[in-house]
Amino acid sequence: MKRQRYFGQIALVLAAALFALPFIPLVLASFSFRWHWPDIFPSMWMWEARGTTPFPVGWDYLFSPVSGLGPAFLNTVGIGLATALLATLIALPAARVLARYNFPGKEAVEFFLLVPVIVPQIAVGIGMLMLFIRLGITRSYVGIVLAHLVPTVPYAVRILTSSFQNLDIAYEEQARTLGADRISVLRFIVLPLVMPGLLTALFFGFLISSNVFLLTFLISGGRIETLPTLLFQFIESGAPLDSTTAGLVLIVSIPGLVFLLISDLFARDGRSIGRTPVTSVTIPQGSGGPE
Repeated sequence: MKRQRYFGQIALVLAAALFALPFIPLVLASFSFRWHWPDIFPSMWMWEARGTTPFPVGWDYLFSPVSGLGPAFLNTVGIGLATALLATLIALPAARVLARYNFPGKEAVEFFLLVPVIVPQIAVGIGMLMLFIRLGITRSYVGIVLAHLVPTVPYAVRILTSSFQNLDIAYEEQARTLGADRISVLRFIVLPLVMPGLLTALFFGFLISSNVFLLTFLISGGRIETLPTLLFQFIESGAPLDSTTAGLVLIVSIPGLVFLLISDLFARDGRSIGRTPVTSVTIPQGSGGPE
């Protein structure tokens, strides 16, 4: 047992090191001003160069008004929240049906839900662009949100389908036996018990939306900036290894790291909710339950 624990700890340290390894040069580069091969560390740091150049560099440039980081960040958050909310609302009833009922063509529906994930995004993007041009919703937030629903809805459906499959239908049947109507069962029984999956679908939808570049670029026509499109502009400028680009890469990585921590917390809550006895789930008086 001690040997297994020892090797387990070594494997955990190696996994953590492999996870952190790509971020170490990014952090160093984001605070550097001059870093050339074969130097192991930057030969000049950002704070050393502040008095030698009239232009802001690195983090100073990113947090200046001219960088466009502020509007891009707000667009990313706003589009991501709208996409995550709509994707979850669409996936909730669909996942419930897929998890609870068998019907003709169910396998075909499940297959077509995966098509946007399997098909190259450029093909999906060009098709949506042709459609959105005719509808007149290109270069708009509405068009971008609708485009982002294509890759987010399949994941939301998968996550919520798993949550409904793990939910014992006896909870709902007992509530109906006690006199609760369908709205009360959904509000006080189903939603609280699938809440970990619901929140995971929301966070996953936001994470996917905040990293979509191609669909955003095609539908917006470069008129609406998000963090991925802004990062592409920095890379396209021919300086992919400068301090500004490295700092922007770190900023783009933040939603994924936050999602990982939050989803882990909700996964733990989900395990505790799954062990909650049905007798502990109560329906307030006057909400369709017994008086």
